[in-house]
Amino acid sequence: MCPDMTETETPPTEAETRCGYFAIIGAPNAGKSTLLNRLAGTKLAIVTPKVQTTRARIIGIAMSGPVQLIFVDTPGIFSPKRRLDRAMVRAAWTGADDADEIVVLVDPLRGRGGEPDDDTLTIVERLKSSKRRAVLALNKVDAVPRESLLKLAARLDSEGVFERIFMISGKTGSGVDDVVAWLAARAPVGPWLYPEDQAGEIPERQLAAEIVREKAFLKLHDELPYEATVETEKWEERKDGSVRIEATIYVRRDGQKAIVLGKGGLQIKAIGGSARVELEALLERRVHLFLFVKVRENWLDDPERYREMGLEWGK
Repeated sequence: MCPDMTETETPPTEAETRCGYFAIIGAPNAGKSTLLNRLAGTKLAIVTPKVQTTRARIIGIAMSGPVQLIFVDTPGIFSPKRRLDRAMVRAAWTGADDADEIVVLVDPLRGRGGEPDDDTLTIVERLKSSKRRAVLALNKVDAVPRESLLKLAARLDSEGVFERIFMISGKTGSGVDDVVAWLAARAPVGPWLYPEDQAGEIPERQLAAEIVREKAFLKLHDELPYEATVETEKWEERKDGSVRIEATIYVRRDGQKAIVLGKGGLQIKAIGGSARVELEALLERRVHLFLFVKVRENWLDDPERYREMGLEWGK
């Protein structure tokens, strides 16, 4: 984020400002959400080891002098098999199609011997067919030998779709400023679309549901099915400045409900406690969080659930 203005400074005029829209796309678990949080300077997207954690587009905002950079974190792009998968992939490509520039984030650990993984090659082929150029960012460079990185970079550069290649670490921030500077130089002239101090665009109710979902995945790992979802059912502002939040974790079978609750309700209490601590830090106020677990067998075939997640209903 850019530094606060002093009393003698004045905001740039509209004629001096620029604003660009940049999509971050990549295979599942490439590190897109970690990078978005790094760019925005705050937590907007949840991060777990589980693939396809991000389900809808999330906006993060960064400033570089008179340039406002609007980043969209998209769901991972992979070969979809279910309706939810297809909706997520559609959302990712819609974000990319609307962007001024596309950043393709690649996890070098997914490929072998300097070769890209299949999902990344699918992205490259889609860019070729649509005649779109993109920026390549090789992520997690602190965990990969330099020889492998250079071989992978050369392999992907040979595809002819990348304007520039960066080597970064979304986790540590290494190389990220270089990406921001390169993109900022290419942002079109125009007014800022968000206030200068705004870091992202995600409704607080959605943020609460996402934080609960993240903590549930982290606590239960593979025991919690990918199809589990969370919805904020109630948001009550209290006179003392605190907020009461009621959220429901929806699963598809009774056996999954028992897993989430845990013996004597210990698991759901642990999930709630961890989520509450993080929400209080993000919202900067006291949070009273109440969690429930319910079975909703056919939610994957319910158009309303897709609208709740910001996804397009389709076949």
